[in-house]
Amino acid sequence: MDEMDAALARRLADAAGAVLLDLRRTNHDPDALRAEGDRRAQEVIDRQLRAHRPADAVLSEEAPDDPARLAADRVWIVDPLDGTREFGEPGREDWAVHVALWQAGELIAGAVALPALGRTYATDQPIEPPPARAGRVRVVVSRTRPPAAAQRLVSALDAELVPMGSAGAKAMAVVSGEVDVYLHSGGQYEWDSAAPIAVARAAGLHTSRLDGTALTYNQADLRVPDLLVCRPELAGAVLAEVSA
Repeated sequence: MDEMDAALARRLADAAGAVLLDLRRTNHDPDALRAEGDRRAQEVIDRQLRAHRPADAVLSEEAPDDPARLAADRVWIVDPLDGTREFGEPGREDWAVHVALWQAGELIAGAVALPALGRTYATDQPIEPPPARAGRVRVVVSRTRPPAAAQRLVSALDAELVPMGSAGAKAMAVVSGEVDVYLHSGGQYEWDSAAPIAVARAAGLHTSRLDGTALTYNQADLRVPDLLVCRPELAGAVLAEVSA
């Protein structure tokens, strides 16, 4: 290989992020910006993967799904622009670029770029979340579709709900220690969570479905119904409430 997979994931996420930041500076029509952002970020990642990993399969939100990936040994799972809604809103920082690599049943590399914040989290340089904060448990949820299960945590754990866009931004808020729990239900797709889950696992966080079972990727059905990312010491208490 001409570059380690995790380092390549970081480089791809950063390259797409740079293009998206440039677009944001020059295009101020929200709908046009969102459409162009999806297209241009996809082009950057696709071009680099064709150059550096031509034998690998690719699953991307912005490209047709090739069923041949189901028989592939290695599949890149990509969301060129996660949080497209937020990307088109001036001043919002909660959008991301996701690049993950699945191999032999596991996520083996991943990167989540938060370009508006100037940060990229990746499995080539995993970070350990900071010590638990004092005070209420903070649970990050969708700003438009907060799950009903999160409300149970408000009472059971004296939790505080924190609304945010982009699945990647929410998961990285747990990695960085800004919040303690990321909870989602109501459905996503594999590209929404593959890279965030890879990075969260590398950081030592708990990741699972809301019933405690493992998250799986490169499936025929691309839907991921629900997920949990949290500090490991909270996993038991959280699962006891949300899996009931």
